[in-house]
Amino acid sequence: MATITKRGNSYRIRVSLGYDYENKQIVRTKTWKPTPYMTEKQIEKELQRQAIMFEEEVKSGQLANGNIKFRDFCEIWFKDYAEPQLRHKTLMRYKGFKERVYQGIGHIRINRLQPQHLLTFYNNLSENGVKNVNSYFLSIDIDRLLRDLKITISGFCTVSGVSDTTLRSARKGTPVSYTTAKKIADALNTELNDIFEPKDRVRALSPQTIKHYHAFISAVLEKAVKWGYIMYNPCRRIDTPKVQRSDIKYLNKEETIKMLDLINGEPYPYKLIFNLLIFCGMRRGELMGLEWKDIDFENAVISINRTSQYSTERGTYTDDVKTKSSRRSIKISNDLLHMLKDYNKWQDNQRNSVGDKWVETDRLFTQWNGLPMNLSTPYSWLRKFTARNNLPDITLHGLRHTNATLLISEGVDIRTVAGRLGHSVASTTLNVYTHELKTADAIASDSLAEILKSGGNKNER
Repeated sequence: MATITKRGNSYRIRVSLGYDYENKQIVRTKTWKPTPYMTEKQIEKELQRQAIMFEEEVKSGQLANGNIKFRDFCEIWFKDYAEPQLRHKTLMRYKGFKERVYQGIGHIRINRLQPQHLLTFYNNLSENGVKNVNSYFLSIDIDRLLRDLKITISGFCTVSGVSDTTLRSARKGTPVSYTTAKKIADALNTELNDIFEPKDRVRALSPQTIKHYHAFISAVLEKAVKWGYIMYNPCRRIDTPKVQRSDIKYLNKEETIKMLDLINGEPYPYKLIFNLLIFCGMRRGELMGLEWKDIDFENAVISINRTSQYSTERGTYTDDVKTKSSRRSIKISNDLLHMLKDYNKWQDNQRNSVGDKWVETDRLFTQWNGLPMNLSTPYSWLRKFTARNNLPDITLHGLRHTNATLLISEGVDIRTVAGRLGHSVASTTLNVYTHELKTADAIASDSLAEILKSGGNKNER
């Protein structure tokens, strides 16, 4: 039987579930506060209803200890679910959200967490002054220092564990995090404050980042519902910030042909890297995770079975593909097949020249000693290549978009395009490439009109 205790302007409802193995009473509690202007009779009637409902929920096993604070439940979620189940990249991103989330809603008990709490938190994230980031700016000419030490940029990236892209940004005056600054300082065997100047930056979070925060909180609360701590997920009752979709950047047919003509005059491995990106539409991690066992030379098929990833905690590591549908096979042309065979011979020569310093990883794209190539290396090379050849500035993911848009413009059906890209459903491809599909549809319509028009003129003659 539930017991009711008046506490100021509210009431505490307690339900006992017996005793645990340490002979401690197991009690679940709920606080109910009457709305203003309710009469005593209305309060009594509603209070009894709340007590009966709460007792049924607790004794039917629907509710665990919903009084637990969001922060405390989140730590349980990380330990019991996230760490064993989530991909390392996702786990690290969510852990990066913890501090700000705990400051905003960590103190609220999950059975009292309301949509308004979340909306207030998201609004705060979007306001100027919310993001106080202790950032570090290089205070020395690191290029000169590395020249004096006779250390190459790529060699320093390998030693420090800092990507080429991050190091290049720091050299240009872009602030870096404490973790990155510490890695650079440690690699130079110097104190952090001797080469970096700490400063606080203040700026709002973008709508896309806020959506990521929302996804994290919702994932935690979904498990709270499934595990019986709460009855519903308040995240389901609010709308997240709208994210304005940016235009997809890709190369048109003429630009792609020009790039291929120029890239095919470049040395391996970059010649092969960018041919694979353009003709196969792989994600960067999928490309860099390719191993020779994934190449079926007899049937001219490449299988996508893993990805190469990077994190500050683990460095370069191998991970599973993004989704189940990302594990796929891609048919390639004879020209690309011959290029792979030639590259295989080229890599054998590289292995022989290095001798016992070569580390066998079976990866297609490696450093000089056989270890997996740094994820930032292809893009660093691409930026220099496009600049010296007066080509449009394009990213590696932009080449994936190039592959998709060219296939669509040539009339390849959307399911085939989705399958080659590794999208789980064709609707994803439809949503991403709506504009390109409309353009292809207009071209098809015009072509059909021309065909029928020509046919009609022939009949008139």
